[in-house]
Amino acid sequence: MAYLRVYEPLLALGDPPDERLCAAASAAKLRRTDAGAREQAMWLKSQVAAPRRLLPAELADGRPAPSLLTDVLVLDAEEVPGGKAENGPLVCPLELRARSAAALVTFLGDAHPALKNVVLDEGGFTQETIRGRTKSAMADLSTTAAHTLSTTWTVPLPWFVLIEPDERRLVLGRGRDDPQRELSWRATLADAQHRAREAGDLLEQTFGDSGPGRVLFETRRWLDSFHPDSVVELDYGGLVQLFADPVLEADNTADEVHDILDALRSGNVEELAELFSDLREFWGDLAARERSN
Repeated sequence: MAYLRVYEPLLALGDPPDERLCAAASAAKLRRTDAGAREQAMWLKSQVAAPRRLLPAELADGRPAPSLLTDVLVLDAEEVPGGKAENGPLVCPLELRARSAAALVTFLGDAHPALKNVVLDEGGFTQETIRGRTKSAMADLSTTAAHTLSTTWTVPLPWFVLIEPDERRLVLGRGRDDPQRELSWRATLADAQHRAREAGDLLEQTFGDSGPGRVLFETRRWLDSFHPDSVVELDYGGLVQLFADPVLEADNTADEVHDILDALRSGNVEELAELFSDLREFWGDLAARERSN
């Protein structure tokens, strides 16, 4: 899993914020590198519980588990280029129950009827029950959108538009399985929104409102849901476990995406084709593992 996260000031999550949230933010026990494992553990717990839970991070009666307010990632504003110390600490709730509910709704809407029926029969839930429970779960969100977008096996290239390539954070650790291994970027929300608007206009002029332009448009709309003093984080997450050290060190996807924008501005077709080819080869090889795993 790779992630695009937004960290908001505490006051954006309630005025005043819930005491349990404040305590969790002060303790900052959940680290960014632990977030994926925490989500997996909560999902597994929901499946082995008796009775089985429809969604992770919820109680047997469908109410949210106490972790709703305590599963948060915390960031010091001073760790971000251009961040303001007075806005800290910044908090990104995991919101696992609500995010899972949104994914379930999408699955039920897109899945083949035969597959959907098997899943419903196995879980013992009716579509009416699922609609009610997922609607309740979406009410967990403190804003109109979840603070985290996630993707599997790859990173959407438009996400790299939001960050400055030179500001990457690379920690190799002691190998692929080191929990401290990291590749990420951070930017203020204002900078990310400005870059998204500028690139979005360029992509729309070139490709119309489909493809990467559409992805960037949806991302821009998502960013508009949050407090103006927030921070955006692009995180390779668990993908760092799939790259050897030399490959991770040499990865210049962020630079190439920004070079693509420069090539579009200048009309350099040859450079544009070469850059797209390089990115397709690099990320295509990784994405192919989804079907061979």
